[in-house]
Amino acid sequence: MSSDRRADPPAAALEALAALEGVPSAYAAARDGIDVMLRDRGLRRTSPETTAESLLRGAHASGVLEGSASTLAEVRAGEGDAIATDAVRVSAMLLSVVPTLRQAPLQALARVHAVAAGASLPEDRLGRPRDAESAQRLRGVADLLTARTSAPALLVAAVVHAELATSTPFASHNGIVARAAERLVLVARGVDEKSLVVPEAGHLALRAAYESNLRGYADGGRAGVHAWVLYAAEAYAAGAEASPLRRAAE
Repeated sequence: MSSDRRADPPAAALEALAALEGVPSAYAAARDGIDVMLRDRGLRRTSPETTAESLLRGAHASGVLEGSASTLAEVRAGEGDAIATDAVRVSAMLLSVVPTLRQAPLQALARVHAVAAGASLPEDRLGRPRDAESAQRLRGVADLLTARTSAPALLVAAVVHAELATSTPFASHNGIVARAAERLVLVARGVDEKSLVVPEAGHLALRAAYESNLRGYADGGRAGVHAWVLYAAEAYAAGAEASPLRRAAE
């Protein structure tokens, strides 16, 4: 968040963002779209295989955003490059971390990073912040995740994503961790309990805007944060369109 918002208590900072111009309507529309998609496409009839497909699509998209050159078909066949393989490894364990995210978010984030970077970093760097400043930023993310707030869960997910992606608290794989954390928030807060929306694919579909708005967020200005929050609502709508529920019905 912008420097002035970081000085506020986490709940107040989130609620201030939720009240910015255009944000309430954007997030109401995004949540309505997700709810309608889940209801109309037969949420009660979904299988574990549908969730697995959503996670696989998310892993592919997150890997591409991290620099992977693998296609979805290659990832599905287990033939993805190293970055894609890292993202798939995260997707395979991700939902098991949901209870930890609720109770001990720092532990959950450390676990996600350890799995993502397990094939490329020495053990003593897995799940550990790069330095004291990074540790402080991670504590700030944990505070956002545990704050009692009336801000929409989608907005909390968007801010957590941006904070992790722009502060790069770990030695590697920060984008993969950030996008995994975003999905975790959507599950943990009841937006998408079966993890059928593919937010990572939403970001990939809007890649130029995704990367531009993350740069704006990183600059720390209020306008950049506002732009990111508005962008994220659009990305969630695109993530709903990428759901295997939606595609299966076409």
